[in-house]
Amino acid sequence: MSLKLFRTTEFSTSSLFTRTRPTVAVHPIRLVLLCALWLAVMGNLPLWQALYNLPETANARGLFFGVMFCLAIAGANAALLGLLAWRGLLKPAIVLLVMVAALSTHYMLVYRVVIDRTMLVNVFNTDIREVRDLISWRLAGTMLVLGLLPAIWFWRKPVRRVGWLGQAIVNLLTVLTGLAVAVVAVLPVFQDFSSTMRNNPQLRYLINPLNTVWAGGSIITNTGRRASKEVLPIGEDARLGSSYAAQGKPPLLLLVVGETARAGNFALNGYARPTSPKLAAENLVSFRNAWSCGTNTAASVPCMFSHLGKEGYESRQSNYENLVDVLQRAGLAVLWVDNQSGCSGPCERIPNVNTSREKNAAFCSAGECHDEVMLSGLNERIAALPAERRARGVVVVMHQMGSHGPAYYKRVPAAFKTFRPECASSALQDCAREQVVNAYDNTIVYTDHFLAAAISWLKTQTQQSAPAMMYVADHGESLGENNLYLHGLPYSIAPDVQKRVPWITWLSPAFEQRSRLTTACLKERLDDKLSHDNYFHSVLGLMDVQTALYQPALNMFAACASRN
Repeated sequence: MSLKLFRTTEFSTSSLFTRTRPTVAVHPIRLVLLCALWLAVMGNLPLWQALYNLPETANARGLFFGVMFCLAIAGANAALLGLLAWRGLLKPAIVLLVMVAALSTHYMLVYRVVIDRTMLVNVFNTDIREVRDLISWRLAGTMLVLGLLPAIWFWRKPVRRVGWLGQAIVNLLTVLTGLAVAVVAVLPVFQDFSSTMRNNPQLRYLINPLNTVWAGGSIITNTGRRASKEVLPIGEDARLGSSYAAQGKPPLLLLVVGETARAGNFALNGYARPTSPKLAAENLVSFRNAWSCGTNTAASVPCMFSHLGKEGYESRQSNYENLVDVLQRAGLAVLWVDNQSGCSGPCERIPNVNTSREKNAAFCSAGECHDEVMLSGLNERIAALPAERRARGVVVVMHQMGSHGPAYYKRVPAAFKTFRPECASSALQDCAREQVVNAYDNTIVYTDHFLAAAISWLKTQTQQSAPAMMYVADHGESLGENNLYLHGLPYSIAPDVQKRVPWITWLSPAFEQRSRLTTACLKERLDDKLSHDNYFHSVLGLMDVQTALYQPALNMFAACASRN
């Protein structure tokens, strides 16, 4: 009696459309190999384009390197699919990988982004407005040619039924063979491979769809590492400092979290264009050497409000409360006003409101609201906070829509479109770079107006408060430099324009008096190097909140306070 490992039948129940003539069923591993080759060749067009543009690959040796690299990717794809080559699972897995590869290919080709863990987190945090901005006919065409048509072909292919034991053996052999092919393909070109990957680390994030699989696995691993969903408290010893003992007027601090703002595009920081005329008329300080924690909102905003700093936040084993929790625990009234899809975590335990969907005819149209909507009704929102907390002091956080791309033109009311012609499309690569820069600079002009309006509102509060404002953006943006658009590149390889951010501080005379700071002193430190690591401790210093977490060395205002 022999053990029959393979039992062959033809079946068509899994096909997407009814076939008009019978076709020969193929072994599932043949489907695996075909899909692995398709993904390696057609699913990696951005990678092959990037390799083609490298000077060191512009010869016959470079062509050989590209072929072997492609074989290595095909082997790795086959190994991945070998794990999934089970009846009922293989075809859905193939369709998913093909569609993901097509989607990634579009955005990597169009915006020159790469796919890593932070980019995938950013995707998960994208709301319907942002999705709408990213839809285009080019996307539809890419998804049709590289996604839907091959997915239908793979789905319609009849597959042999194989016994589970035989399938397990073949799957194992496929995984091992795929890994062996990947290794053997790299060996003849290892010197070129190691040199190319070392000098061009962004290439590793273009290997599609393995980049998405790796990023997804990293997210799951990191989430699992922080096994407890509990948010651990911090600053339980937080209390108000001596400045509150006999204060005449309570402090009112407005923290504006900017969105996608490049420090270099503010005239305050030396930009040749008049992008910040209203702020230039105010007595304030614009620090010119400030750097972000990440290159996207989902990474930067929680990081800048964390007590851990960039390195500690990225390697944390647990989830913690943040700056606004400490401010609230100290007894202050805290409010978060958001004009985006959300705060990415920091506002979850404090009073918060989202203005992005409000019905405000003055500031809202076409499904979104301009940032000035956050100032509308603000007095009433603050008045709704507990009176005993307001008597001590108020901190309001405003999270802008700011310069969120790629639809920069949507972020700006018509009256503030200073620079023309502007790119009125989400397909930035279809516009002349001058038009892209014009559209982006218009968002800075509007941010200038919004911040000036916020300062004007703060000035109306001086009868009962000592107001101040601090504006810091979460990250910067690429506007076509080196054919890069938007943001989100891994921090280690991201250009400076994605990491250097504006940091603007305005202090009223009353706030200067209570904090023992002077704007004149701060202006002497315009080029001090700052980062989001300073944010937590600088805000605690401004508000005179005492806690063991506070590190004076990271308070950007400490040097000026000690001189007075």
